[in-house]
Amino acid sequence: MTAILKLVNISKRFGSLTANDAISLSLEEGEILALLGENGAGKTTLMNILFGHYTADEGHVEVFGKPLPPGQPDAALAAGIGMVHQHFSLADNLSVLENIMLGTESLWAWRQDTAFATGRIKQLSRDFGLTVDPMAQVSTLTVGERQRVEILKALYRDARILILDEPTAVLTPQESESLFETLRSLVDRGMSIIFISHKLNEIVSVSDRVMVIRRGKVVAEQPIRGADRASLAEAMVGHTVHAPKGDVLAPGDVVFQLQNVSAGAADGGQPLVDVDLAIHQHEIVGIAGVSGNGQQTLADLISGLCRPGSGSMTLFGNKLAHYNPDVMVKSGVGRIPEDRNRVGVIGEMTVQENLISEKRRRLPFSKFGFMNAKVIEDHAARQIDAFDVRCQGPHAETRLLSGGNVQKLILARVLDAEPSLLLADQPSRGLDVGAVAYVHEKILDARARGCGVLLISEDLEELMALSDRIVVIYHGRLSQPVNPEDITARDIGLMMSGQSEAA
Repeated sequence: MTAILKLVNISKRFGSLTANDAISLSLEEGEILALLGENGAGKTTLMNILFGHYTADEGHVEVFGKPLPPGQPDAALAAGIGMVHQHFSLADNLSVLENIMLGTESLWAWRQDTAFATGRIKQLSRDFGLTVDPMAQVSTLTVGERQRVEILKALYRDARILILDEPTAVLTPQESESLFETLRSLVDRGMSIIFISHKLNEIVSVSDRVMVIRRGKVVAEQPIRGADRASLAEAMVGHTVHAPKGDVLAPGDVVFQLQNVSAGAADGGQPLVDVDLAIHQHEIVGIAGVSGNGQQTLADLISGLCRPGSGSMTLFGNKLAHYNPDVMVKSGVGRIPEDRNRVGVIGEMTVQENLISEKRRRLPFSKFGFMNAKVIEDHAARQIDAFDVRCQGPHAETRLLSGGNVQKLILARVLDAEPSLLLADQPSRGLDVGAVAYVHEKILDARARGCGVLLISEDLEELMALSDRIVVIYHGRLSQPVNPEDITARDIGLMMSGQSEAA
């Protein structure tokens, strides 16, 4: 095997923070290298250096034996490097063909050669099992199909090195299996892949070799054969990770209830149709579903962002007449939103300002209309430490935090308020195994003290581990609740994709 990509002694500093500390990485031809690391470990910084978005303070990159010019993204693309980001970069209003061709033709060309492009896309689809209609509008595609388009974009540009960032975060088990088959096909044809994931079972099953980064340094590197999840998790976070277990609890009074509720989505998404749902004290109800099947509308109802078109919604036995986020927060509803950056935080505000944003007018943070700066700063420092939010302190701008650390900040703000009803919408997305265990522990603690929890997640392992009951959402309708002990993840995946009568 031949090393086709080398990162040699890469170091990158941001002020006093060392994001990468003399990291060396090599990728062999026809190899899948798994890159593991906790939030803030330096994985994204390393990939940004590889793509020319950042320039390393020390070290250099070699591709196919030639030095890669630093700080030039077009040079990385020309060298045959492609990347599929966790959040897809597709234009919904364009076709598959238009998305793939975008940026590949000269600005001086008289016209687009769509016939050639269509034929090449169809050939790539056949060769690698990436079935997709080139004429389909991206907005009509499923999540799994969109991911195929992203991979086709890289292949269309003759990528020989493919980097996948959390590729299964929003896929069903069946879509994940299909992706893994595609990756094996790519490798068989000479492609080399860097696979970034927090799902250790996937790392063990799909990769050839694994490298672990912790706090900017390489702490472990080994063939995947002989590796196990426990040892990899320990290498990631520096200590043994124990998955929390919840006690068996009898459900209490009904905290939140929907009866025959139909609601239209404010953003044109999937509406809800005749939904019945009850959440009790001491209970976690899990919602499983492929993204875009009505989860966002359900979350908006609980958050007070939309109102039922028909049916009734009750909170703590009282039928709600007013619907807005302020009413819901004051009524004891804690909200962990799916889109942490758009609606979870205000990037231009500091960490401490975001931490008190839902209680800034309450004691001890405010008195007689005046903010207590010392109390606010001390509170933020405790929360930063408790939730391991990697930042430059309470006064750091939130927009400078990584996605995982923004998620930790939101969790700190919500769970500190001890809500009676907790909406946890993708609470562990983008978090490392240690942070996930901590989040799960906090959710179980909330359940133990009497909180009712609605857990919306596309991670079936998370749903199976935490939920007392699981409900599948498909095209805006809810299935009957099932006990996680009475069903397998594969069965749930079939229901999520509409292939089971139970859906």
